[in-house]
Amino acid sequence: MSGEVFLDTNILVYATATDDRRSAAARSLLAKGGVISVQVLNEFANVARRKLQRPWPEVKEALAVFRALCKEPRGLSLATHESALEIAQRDGLAFYDSLIVASALEAGCQTLLSEDMQDGRVIAGRLTIRNPFAEV
Repeated sequence: MSGEVFLDTNILVYATATDDRRSAAARSLLAKGGVISVQVLNEFANVARRKLQRPWPEVKEALAVFRALCKEPRGLSLATHESALEIAQRDGLAFYDSLIVASALEAGCQTLLSEDMQDGRVIAGRLTIRNPFAEV
């Protein structure tokens, strides 16, 4: 699985947006596939319902598309939780961001695509955070 790209929640959110300048780039990234976690799916469902006010059938359809385009979502385990605690403490990331990073590291990804974390930052010497919208 080494070298694959992990997608943060914002990629999925922008991929479903209709009037956002980042949508085309997000759709292109999603079409290439990648790795996601159950946390990413949960966060998308929460944002889609609460902030975007999308109806449940639309949310569920989007989630099904994400699962079809990406590899089997990574689960959250006690080991993921403990790793995230260490990452949060060591690297100063917010806890939920640390869970994303921990999942990406567990999956053997080398790149984490996220608008919400520091572009170019390297975590644990092997995971580089990239903002795919930096030039959009």
